[in-house]
Amino acid sequence: MPLTAMGIKKAPDGKHEDGNGLRLLKKGERGSWVYRYSIWGKRKEMGLGSWPAVTLAEARKIRDRWAAELREGRDPISVRRQQREADALAAQRADPTFAQMVDMVFEARKATLRGDGKRGKWRSALDTHIIPKIGRKPISQITVQDVQGAMAPIWHTKPSVSVKAYQRTRLVFSKAKLMGHDCDPFTVDAAKEVLGAVEYIPTPIPATPWQEIPALYARLSETKSDVAQCLRWIILTMVRSDAARGAHLDEIEDSIWTVPAERVKGLRNKTDDFRVPVTDELQRIADEQAQIHSGLMFTGLRGRPVTSRGLEKHLDSIGEAGRPHGFRTSFRTWVQDTDACSFEVAETILGHAINTKVQRAYARSDLLDRRRLVMEAWARFVTGEGAATVTQLRGT
Repeated sequence: MPLTAMGIKKAPDGKHEDGNGLRLLKKGERGSWVYRYSIWGKRKEMGLGSWPAVTLAEARKIRDRWAAELREGRDPISVRRQQREADALAAQRADPTFAQMVDMVFEARKATLRGDGKRGKWRSALDTHIIPKIGRKPISQITVQDVQGAMAPIWHTKPSVSVKAYQRTRLVFSKAKLMGHDCDPFTVDAAKEVLGAVEYIPTPIPATPWQEIPALYARLSETKSDVAQCLRWIILTMVRSDAARGAHLDEIEDSIWTVPAERVKGLRNKTDDFRVPVTDELQRIADEQAQIHSGLMFTGLRGRPVTSRGLEKHLDSIGEAGRPHGFRTSFRTWVQDTDACSFEVAETILGHAINTKVQRAYARSDLLDRRRLVMEAWARFVTGEGAATVTQLRGT
């Protein structure tokens, strides 16, 4: 017998059938509506809402809607799930969460980032500090206070990280606004003002004084491990760690080591291969490595390149405070103190871009021959075969 609104109120706890698959599960002053049906030989139950929030008349209309789907041979539960997923996707497109916007911005940018952005850890500050706080919130609903609260724990304690977090967050808001979403980058700017000024004083990477480089090089020469050899290679070439750790023997030809663009610092497709003159000492290291390796020069576990942490640990083990990247500073200070070569040559050795973009468009030489003279002098000094001063190169 069909249910009535008054009858439901007086009915005891339990299951009450209305007919055509509609059932009320009542307990006390509350209950839940269920649509029971069979499809493909299986009995299923579909929740239709709670009573009394959903009245008897409303429950019948909802049941009739899904019964129509069943008559068309479609499973009501599957249809409803698909509709909900479509609605959620439409809502996300109309008003994505902050985390979803980060994904979209990152996907758009990673084609220009090394290693698809993993090498530079573009997302690190956002993933660690911002997304856990406001990632699930629609970007249109994020307030100044939300951004302030996410950044406050790191604002003064981790200034270098907070600067990146602010820059990345503002970029996400800017891109979202350009895409037509209801948000304003000023929200991030306002949060920055509320948080106050950040005194960020960059900490220089520890560098070995150039006067101590020959002694360090001698200590590194006491072992022929790949880590020690790689450190000696970095001292002699002044390249960055990624370039040296990935060095291959077949990259050396005619006394020139060509570092592929993918291991040169800079945006993808914005850098070129970098040529490094191979000095006699460098060639000796390459020959030694060729006796034990056929491709990758400096290997670690499972045939992979030695790690940057492995280089640092080796320096720690011999009591050296300077870091691999600091060897570049050692060389640059040697140039300054000894007047070894011109500013232009020294910066080119370090792989730094000099002059304006227009000037570089015309002056395309990489000064290879002039760099070779300076690097030979540096190698003689490093190995203890030459004096610290190189007055004969002052015109270089």
